[in-house]
Amino acid sequence: MAAQYALITPDTHVWATPPGWRGATAAVHISPQLGARFTQSTVVLEAGGASGTAAAGVQRTVYVLEGELKLKVEGKSHNLRVGDFAYLPADRPHDLTAAGASRVALFEKPYEAAVGVAAPDFMVGRAADVAGEPFMGDEDARLQVLLPTDERFDTAVNVFTYQPGAALPQVEIHVMEHGLLMLDGAGVYRLGDDWHPVQAGDIIWMASYCPQWFVAIGKQPARYLYYKDVNRDPLAIAVESE
Repeated sequence: MAAQYALITPDTHVWATPPGWRGATAAVHISPQLGARFTQSTVVLEAGGASGTAAAGVQRTVYVLEGELKLKVEGKSHNLRVGDFAYLPADRPHDLTAAGASRVALFEKPYEAAVGVAAPDFMVGRAADVAGEPFMGDEDARLQVLLPTDERFDTAVNVFTYQPGAALPQVEIHVMEHGLLMLDGAGVYRLGDDWHPVQAGDIIWMASYCPQWFVAIGKQPARYLYYKDVNRDPLAIAVESE
């Protein structure tokens, strides 16, 4: 049976220079070699460090964890600070340069075009400007949806914040897969039939149909950043991949 999940803690990270980047090291946490359909990495940049080009057909979402960076796209510059994010469509030239020592979470995925649907455009935003909506009516579990939810996008990146004791309302089993980074706090995650304590810095991959559930523990809110694939017909994707 294929793996359903992986829990990756900071003490296990192995760092290397990512192809095409300069002044940077990266730990690739989740990739197709694990069984995933996307990659999730942490990239650490020194002052002046800069991004390489994404592979052909691959879209990127960048979330700033530490430091400050300048993003240049189509001749315009955007300053990105902690909690800021950028979505970069596939094959869109861009330069991401660190103003000082910086750290980013990077999600990359081949873009799955949909018939009759335009590809999404470049965007930048700030998580602090995105309202946290009660999840299924629970005021203590709030979801911030960072990317638009319309069918142009086949990728979602969200921030989920739980007050101490708050939990997902059900064990979830679904077609989407997840890549998750614990940003703050601590909790317990059910993954498959296993239960794991998790804390800030931990990373989780959840395959499609992996049973999953979370509860926040401790005295401070728990917050995580997570990716999922959305808005595409699984059968169409399976046929295209053959």
